[in-house]
Amino acid sequence: MKKTLINWMGLLGFISFISYTAAVVFAPFAYPGYDWKSQAVSDLSAANSPSLMLWNQLSSLYVICGIVSITMVCIFISGKLNKPISIGIYLFAAMNWVSGVGYAAFPLSSSGFAGTFQDIMHMVVTALVVLLSIIALIMIMIGGYRKKQYPSLALWATTALTLMFVGAIGTGVAPEGVFGIFERFSVFAATGFNAVLGIYLFNGFGGFVSNNPNTNIRSINVFIDLTRTILILPIVLVIF
Repeated sequence: MKKTLINWMGLLGFISFISYTAAVVFAPFAYPGYDWKSQAVSDLSAANSPSLMLWNQLSSLYVICGIVSITMVCIFISGKLNKPISIGIYLFAAMNWVSGVGYAAFPLSSSGFAGTFQDIMHMVVTALVVLLSIIALIMIMIGGYRKKQYPSLALWATTALTLMFVGAIGTGVAPEGVFGIFERFSVFAATGFNAVLGIYLFNGFGGFVSNNPNTNIRSINVFIDLTRTILILPIVLVIF
C-alpha cells in the first residue's frame, strides 16, 4: 500500500514517545537530589522544579506529536474497524487531549503534593486520564479479541493495561522508596501504547487485521518485535 501523508503522521507517535523518554531520563540531571526510584515523574515538571526548563525542552515534542498522531489515527480508522475498537481508540485520543491540556494548565505547584487548588486540579486531571485510559484499553481488548481478528492490537492493549495496574497497585502498596519505579510503569504504558497506534497508522493497519491464521501469527510476531523497542527501551535508558 502506498503511504499517504496521514500514514507518515503516525511516526509522530513514536517521536512523542522518544521525546517523553528523553525528558524522564535526562531531566533529573537538572534536579539536585532527585531520586527516580522514589519520586514521581511529575516532580520534574512542577512549577518550582529546578528541572522545569530542561523538562520543557526535552518534552517539547511529546504532547504535540502525540496528539497529532492519535488524532490522525482516529481519522484513518473511521469506518474501518469494529465498533468497540473504534470507541476505544476515540477514548484514548480523548485521554491524550485531557492529559496534554490538563497537565499544561495545572502542573504541580511544587514537588510532592502541596494541597493547593492547582495541585488538586492536577490530581483531578490524573484521575480522568487514568479512567479514560482503562476504559479505552478494555474496549480495544474486547474488540480485538472478538473472533480473533485483531490479535496483536488486543495484546498491546492487554500489555498496556497490565502495566497500568501493576503501576497503580505498586504505588499504593509498595514502600515509598520504590514509588517512582512503579509509577513509571503507568506513565510509560500510556505513552508507549500511543506510539504503537502511531506505528499501526504508519503501516495503514495492514497485516494486523485479518481472519487468516497466518496473518494473525505474523501480527503477533510484529507485536513481539515492537515490544522490544517500545517497552524495553525506556527501562534500559532509566537503569543505565
